[in-house]
Amino acid sequence: MMESWILIVLVVMPGVWSQNWKVTFKNQCAIQGTSVVIKCKYSYPSHHVVKSVHWYKALPVSGTWMLFRLSRNFRYVGDSVSDCSLEIKNVQHTDEGRYYFRFETSYNRWQSRSYAQLSVKELTTVVEPSTVTEGNNVSLTCVSGCPTQTFIHSFIHSVWFRDGQPVTNPAFRARREDAGRYYCAVRGQEKVTSAPVALNVQYAPNNVRLSVSPSGDVIEGSSVTFSCSSDANPPVTQSGYSLYKDGQLVSSGQTHAIAVIQPSHSGRYYCQAWNNISWRGVEFIKSTEINLEVQYHPMNVTVSVDSPNVVEGSSVNLVCSSPANPAADNYTWYQRTDSSSSQLLHVGSGQVLSLPSVEASHTGLYLCKARNRLGETNSTEVLLTVEKKKGSLLFQILSGTGVALFIAFVIILLLFWVKRKTHAKKKAVFDVRSSGKGSNSSSTEDQSNSIYTFPSSPPPGPAAQDFTPPSHRNPNHEHDGNTSCEDEVTYSTVTIKPRNPSLPRHMNSNAPQQSWSTAGENDDSVIYATIAKSS
Repeated sequence: MMESWILIVLVVMPGVWSQNWKVTFKNQCAIQGTSVVIKCKYSYPSHHVVKSVHWYKALPVSGTWMLFRLSRNFRYVGDSVSDCSLEIKNVQHTDEGRYYFRFETSYNRWQSRSYAQLSVKELTTVVEPSTVTEGNNVSLTCVSGCPTQTFIHSFIHSVWFRDGQPVTNPAFRARREDAGRYYCAVRGQEKVTSAPVALNVQYAPNNVRLSVSPSGDVIEGSSVTFSCSSDANPPVTQSGYSLYKDGQLVSSGQTHAIAVIQPSHSGRYYCQAWNNISWRGVEFIKSTEINLEVQYHPMNVTVSVDSPNVVEGSSVNLVCSSPANPAADNYTWYQRTDSSSSQLLHVGSGQVLSLPSVEASHTGLYLCKARNRLGETNSTEVLLTVEKKKGSLLFQILSGTGVALFIAFVIILLLFWVKRKTHAKKKAVFDVRSSGKGSNSSSTEDQSNSIYTFPSSPPPGPAAQDFTPPSHRNPNHEHDGNTSCEDEVTYSTVTIKPRNPSLPRHMNSNAPQQSWSTAGENDDSVIYATIAKSS
């Protein structure tokens, strides 16, 4: 009978006592890698003394939940009065589950009927938007994955990093240098971080560059390759590059090769890059210009003469010119005096061949040879012709012409004088004979007559009429005198030898009115006769 009562008491007493036995929990959500404390409170009758406390985790075994005592990374942070909190360090996903608390007193023991649920999550970084065009806004958010009411850490206490460097502001205007991998952490536990999230900042081509290979001197005939590059996001494709020369499109593509470069390829080159992203409204971004100078030996050498007419004694300059890069630094002049000869005579140096006083020996073919460090080239031959002085030639021509005209004029005068003399002589003889028919003085056949022809104007002295015999005077003298001005008058001098030379000479000069016969007796008589030549 006594044993039955004891059993009844043992069964009934826990129910009675259970009214004072109690364990309360709060479910927890922890971030992987952090430490978490499961808050716990327990109560028991006041006259009991707690002797021991234990935490257990329920694990499924063969379909049945079984309690296992905790060991690793667990630490009891409560007391033996009312606090039964449990700390878990470096929480991992394996720590998720149900946790039970059991304690013993001096009179009894108690295990919680409910359990504390622990959830393990990870920090998550949210970048909005994750791909952004330069200049647009970006915001960063750190998400724990735990319900707000169960997460013990505030989002205010999160910190941000980009590629290991702290980020002060989780909201900003994107720049190209803001691109990178972002993650967050809980302040005070910065080693526990979220998985990184990449921010992709797209921007137009930047730092567009054009390079030429080889980079040194570019020699005619060598090969040259142009290459264009840039910093851009997204990267510029092959079709996004274009090469220009002096503003004209050369080709499309990132590279352009010239197998055999020529002087005509010299110019200013640049390339453009495009990736469909604009910068300040500009989509095609230019590189800096490269001035390509193709070096070549002298070519198309020419010789020019500064004066078109080269006269003896004058000066002339022959100028040699040639395009070359670098410029020709040596000029040599040669003369070919004989076009049939292959020998050349060296006549000078320098770009200008100066001949200060040209001579006939300077006539010939000239050429110059231009040279730089890359080679040399001859010019075509230029003929230099030296003319005689125009003044001396004209003088010789005029002199010759004058002498010829003078000689011709003298000959004409002589011929005219002889003709006139002959005609006058014939006329005088005829008139003398005609006038001597009625006088004794007409016998002049043995006398020698000298007839002189004078110019048409009468000689000085007495008028010819005074010496004309009265028998020959024209009764119509006045009329004849008027007409004699129109006729050509010839004066003839007739010398008659006297028959008696012993007569005194003074008798001749004092008898101008004597008869024709009296005059014939003088020593030396002069008779002027007028001969009228009919027209």
